[in-house]
Amino acid sequence: MKKQPLAYRIRPKSIDDIVGQDHLVGKNGVIRKMIDKENYFSLILYGGPGIGKTTIAQVLAEHYGLNQYTFNASTDNKAALKDIVSHAKHYGALLIVDEIHRMKKDIQDFLLPHVEDGTITMIGLTTNNPYHSVNPAVRSRCHVLKLNVITEKALFSFLKKLIKTYPDDLNANFQDAVIDYIVQASNREIRTAINMLELVAMAYETETVDITKAKQVILKPALALDKNEDNYYNILSALQKSIRGSDVDAALHYLARLVVMEDLDSILRRLTVIAYEDVGLANPSIYGKMDACSRACERVGFPEARIPLAALVVEMALSPKSNTAYKALDKAIADIEAGKTYKVPNHLINVDNYEDKAAYLYPHDYDNHIVKQQYLPNELKDMRYFEATDTSKYERALKARLDSIIKYLRQD
Repeated sequence: MKKQPLAYRIRPKSIDDIVGQDHLVGKNGVIRKMIDKENYFSLILYGGPGIGKTTIAQVLAEHYGLNQYTFNASTDNKAALKDIVSHAKHYGALLIVDEIHRMKKDIQDFLLPHVEDGTITMIGLTTNNPYHSVNPAVRSRCHVLKLNVITEKALFSFLKKLIKTYPDDLNANFQDAVIDYIVQASNREIRTAINMLELVAMAYETETVDITKAKQVILKPALALDKNEDNYYNILSALQKSIRGSDVDAALHYLARLVVMEDLDSILRRLTVIAYEDVGLANPSIYGKMDACSRACERVGFPEARIPLAALVVEMALSPKSNTAYKALDKAIADIEAGKTYKVPNHLINVDNYEDKAAYLYPHDYDNHIVKQQYLPNELKDMRYFEATDTSKYERALKARLDSIIKYLRQD
C-alpha cells in the first residue's frame, strides 16, 4: 500500500498542534477563545502559503462537529455550491472557501444570505490581503485574521521534534546546519520544509547528512512564484523602494530574486514605472534606456536578460530622483475629482460663435513662444501644479525656464 506523504499524515488534529500562530491559538488567542466558548464565526484567514490556513480551518471544522465542505473560488461552479447549501439547510455546515479573493459576484450573491443567517459558517482562505482583494460584501460578514510567517526558531524546533517523533520516516542523521538550511530553503513554509526533510531522509537513509548532501537533493531554495501572492508583490515593491532610496545593493538583491523567478514581463513593467515615477525628470534619458533594455531582454531572454537588467537597475538606483511630474498631475487630478471642472476660456475653444470670443494668440508668432494669455479657467488662473526641484542639471534647466516664463508673464 502506498504511504501517504508525511506532511499529510501529521496534519494537526487540534489547535495545540498548530505551529507558529500563538496570537490566534495560544492561551489568549481569538481562535482558542472561539473554541472554548463554542462560538461559531465566519472567518477569513490570510497569510503566505504553507503556514497553516487550511489546517486551522479543518481543526475548527472537526471541533464544531459540522459537516465540512470545500469550495475553490477559482475552479468550482455555482451548481456545486447550491448542492452544499441544500445539505447545510438540514444539518448546518462549515464551508472552507479556498482563494476567496477570486469569488465571482453571482456566487457571492447566492452564498451571502446563507452565511448571514448562520446556515453556513464560512472560512475563507487567501494569500492576498483581503482588505485589498476580497469583495467588501464578503469581508463585512467575516472576521479577518492574519496568520504570521513562521519564525525560523519555531520551524527549526518543529523539525527537530518531528525527526524524533517519526524515526522510521526520518531515519537519517541530520546535522543542525542541515535543518537550518531546510528552514531557509523552504521560505519558512511548514509543508515545504517537511517535504524537503522527508526527501533528504529518503535519499540518505541511515546516513549522516551534511549541507553538501542536502544541497544535492534540495538543489535550490523554494521560491514563492505565484504572482497572486502578497509575497511576490512585496519583492517587486522592495525593488522599487530600494531604487527610490538609492540603495544599489538592495536593489540588486531584489532584482536577483525576481530574475530567479524568470518573470520578465513583471520585472520590465515595474522598471518602466520606476523610470517615470522615481527617476523622472532628474534623468530623462532613463526613459529611452528603459525601452532599449526592454527590447534587449525580449530579444535574448533569460539567462542573458539579467545583463541589461543589471545595468539598468544600477543606473536607476544611483541616478538622482524626481517625482515632480507625476505629483503635479496627481494634484491636478485631485482638483478634477473635487469638482473643479470649470469653463474653458473662450479663446481656447475652436468655435467662433461666442459673443465674447477673444482672439487666440498663436505662440509660434512670438519670441520664446511665450504669450500673455490665460489658459486655465478663471477660477484656477493662479493655480500652480508643477513645482520643479534642483535634483539634476536637466530639472534645474526646466526650473530656470519655468521661472523665466513666470517672470515674463508678470511684467506689466
